[in-house]
Amino acid sequence: MFQPVCPLSAVPPGESYRWDADPPVAIFHTEDGEVFAIDDTCTHQDASLADGWLEGCEVECPLHASRFDLRTGRVDEPPAKRPVRVHRVEVTDGVVHVELSEEAPNLPPGVKQG
Repeated sequence: MFQPVCPLSAVPPGESYRWDADPPVAIFHTEDGEVFAIDDTCTHQDASLADGWLEGCEVECPLHASRFDLRTGRVDEPPAKRPVRVHRVEVTDGVVHVELSEEAPNLPPGVKQG
């Protein structure tokens, strides 16, 4: 079920938005105009990926520089080993809607959901 998250204007191209879901979700708007949603917490250590650096369709974690593919959640650069969950996104009438994945999140050690 898609949920309205924020106006697309709240996420300019090249930027991100942190949605306070459980666990938090990072929304990314690429320079090419695509919009992606992944779990906001790096799977290596407790760091917000929305605070990371967006390059193309990848985000680099601000803590230890792990890189995640926004399309698949796959880790492209260690030290993270596990992927982040990817969520479905639709932009309708200028509003970003997200459908949360039903998979279990890959949270880092010591971080609990809820």
